[in-house]
Formats: sequence, C-alpha cells, structure tokens
Amino acid sequence: MSTNWRGGSAAVALLTFDVDAESAVLAHGRRYADHAATMSHQAYGPRVGVPRLLDLLDEMGVPATFFVPGWVAEHYPALAGSVQQRGHEVAHHSYSHRPPTSMTPTQERADFERALDVFESQGVGVHGHRAALWGASRYTTGLVAEHGLVYDSSFMADDRPYRIPTEAGEVIELPVHWSLDDWEQYAFLPDPVVGSVIESPEKVLGMWKAELDAMRHYGCLFNLTSHPFLSGRPSRALALRRLIEHALECGDVRFARCADVARSAAADADLTSHAPDLPAVDATAYPDP
Repeated sequence: MSTNWRGGSAAVALLTFDVDAESAVLAHGRRYADHAATMSHQAYGPRVGVPRLLDLLDEMGVPATFFVPGWVAEHYPALAGSVQQRGHEVAHHSYSHRPPTSMTPTQERADFERALDVFESQGVGVHGHRAALWGASRYTTGLVAEHGLVYDSSFMADDRPYRIPTEAGEVIELPVHWSLDDWEQYAFLPDPVVGSVIESPEKVLGMWKAELDAMRHYGCLFNLTSHPFLSGRPSRALALRRLIEHALECGDVRFARCADVARSAAADADLTSHAPDLPAVDATAYPDP
C-alpha cells in the first residue's frame, strides 16, 4: 500500500463544496425556474452559504476546493473568482448539473466543454472534475484526460487516491462516498423530491468524526462533499467548524486542495491503478436493458 501521497500525515482531508445552486433543480426540468420558493432555496447557496463558508475557512486557516457548474459560474459571475481570491481551488462540475449517465456521449462532451469555455472566459483555471451526482459514464475520465485536467473525483473503488488509465492519458482519482456527503443528511425538497430526511448536525458531526478517526487509522483520503445551500445553514456550518477543529486537534491530519493531493498522488510511483469496472452483462441473467 502506497503512503507517499500522504506526505507523512495519518490522513489527508479534502473539504469540497459542490456549488450547485439552482442548477441542481433545473437539471430535473427547466419548468422549475418558475418555482420561486424552490429557486430561493437553491440561491441561498451562492448568496449566503458560500460567503459564510469562505469566512469559516479563513478563520480556521484551511484550504478547500469548490466544484462549480458552468451554469452557476455564468449566473453568478463573481463567484468563481472570489473563491480563488480567497486562496481556494475552483474545479469543473459539469455545465448543467445533469449526470453524464443521462446523456449521450455527444451530449456529455458538449456539456463538459461548455463548462470549460465559461471558466476560460472568466480567467479561472481548473485542474479537476467531478461529475454531477457522481454519475460518471464510461467516457467521463477520457474527457478529463483529453482536456488536460489532472484529476477526477466521482468514483468509489477505493478510499485512497488511485490512477485511472484512459486512451487520452492517465487521470488521478480522488474517490468519494455517500457517507461523506451532506446531501444524504440534509437535503429536502418536496418538488422535485431530492431527499426526505433532515438529520441533526450533532448526528452528522459524530458520524463524520468517526469516519475521520477510522481513516487516520487506515491511512485514507477523507474526501468530504458539502453543498453551500445545505451546510451553509447556521447550525450545520458550526458543526463543520467543530469537525475541522477536531481534525486539527488530532495533529496528524493534513488539509489540502484537491489539485495538490492529485499532484502528490501522480508523483507517487507506488500508487494503485484501477481501470473502471465495467462488466460484460449476460442478457439472459439481466434481461432489462
């Protein structure tokens, strides 16, 4: 098992924020643009959640990565630049927040490149990618490599960084997991239905602290995914602060931006390589397409 990518730390912590805003709902249908209350629920993220979380990160002195859909960057044109100005990373999170698995290869490419065009027009450099809803297709990592991005963060084949070979080159994967996603804990909307349970921040904090402590034991990548319209709410932001305080008090956890970890992993000659596991499926066993 390779440990060089950790740089001597027991675990490396990534604080990542998916700034989905209205795009997370519009991906269910553009008719939701007329749902004024729902749109306000999503706009809370860039308008209130992002500034609050940026201030929190400043106070704690830790870096983070913000995955921003191109649509959101267009509609909040100062957002991506403000994140970079505060010392954090901006990364590619599709254009429309539609998962690649819902699109044809041609549509996925067009959506992917449209987001890149937005970031280029704003002078925002991006080095990594995360698929909307983590719904990467068999073509996604090839697009990431083809367009010169260093890493992806959508897969779950390990709890440490690993290499994904593609025809266009190698991609470093920074794996994720549903247990480290605030969407599963806090998301609630009646229409469209995106979640039905609102957990206590105390419960969530306990679960995430337990996972961090276990990852320190096993030498893992603690890749936390939060959404500003969820974790930017007051009690949840304070729970996140307490999680960061716990990690800092441990003394053996290193906080980093995704791109920094990806570069360390790419330089680690002993890093594991996993090609995406896409089995051949027998139609007699699984008759439904």
